[in-house]
Amino acid sequence: MNDTTLHDTALKPKEMETKMKNILLIQSSPRGSESYSEKVARSLVGDLEERHPGANVVVRDLAQNPPPHVGQAFVGGLSTEPEQRTPEQTEALALSDVLIDELLAADIIVLAVPMHNFGPPSTLKAWIDHVVRIGRTVSYSQKGPEGMVKGKRVILVLARGGVYSDGPARPLDFQEPYLRAILGFIGITDIDVVPVEGLAMSAIGPEKAVASAMARSREILSQVA
Repeated sequence: MNDTTLHDTALKPKEMETKMKNILLIQSSPRGSESYSEKVARSLVGDLEERHPGANVVVRDLAQNPPPHVGQAFVGGLSTEPEQRTPEQTEALALSDVLIDELLAADIIVLAVPMHNFGPPSTLKAWIDHVVRIGRTVSYSQKGPEGMVKGKRVILVLARGGVYSDGPARPLDFQEPYLRAILGFIGITDIDVVPVEGLAMSAIGPEKAVASAMARSREILSQVA
């Protein structure tokens, strides 16, 4: 696995085996190797590598190398033709182009996401703001918006201190619904979820939460190859 140069509807194993050339792992936890979302995601990606030894793995660690929040130069550059952009606008959009190219090159994307204040980390939100771009990942017509990122599969590894997939805390989950919505907006609808939840609860705790997540990962991988 190399650092950056790193659903519900199941693909058939042979189909996925043919297409699996590039795997993109997006990490967003500031806890690094101590992160439960990262541990589960890296294990999952390792299993994918074993099943597809020829696949290239790209790792984008947003905590170690956080993308900047969009600013005036970025916003101005979006509405300016490339040949008319200022040097500041060109520079502001350069990383966005790199991140989008990584996304478009990937056959499968694994997002390791901790829950921060009921939602995803701000670093992941910044990444999203860079990759959701009119003309590159979404288009508009008289019929409205249409996602341009087709044929991708995403696995969300979502770490939470409590239990948000069901029960009284479910209305406070702005992590999974938001990620499903924004990925669907750019055309990605084949999404599987690996919850790593109950980490801070005495009745569950890290050991049980991780074991449950690993079991879910194996279930998903059995559909991949």
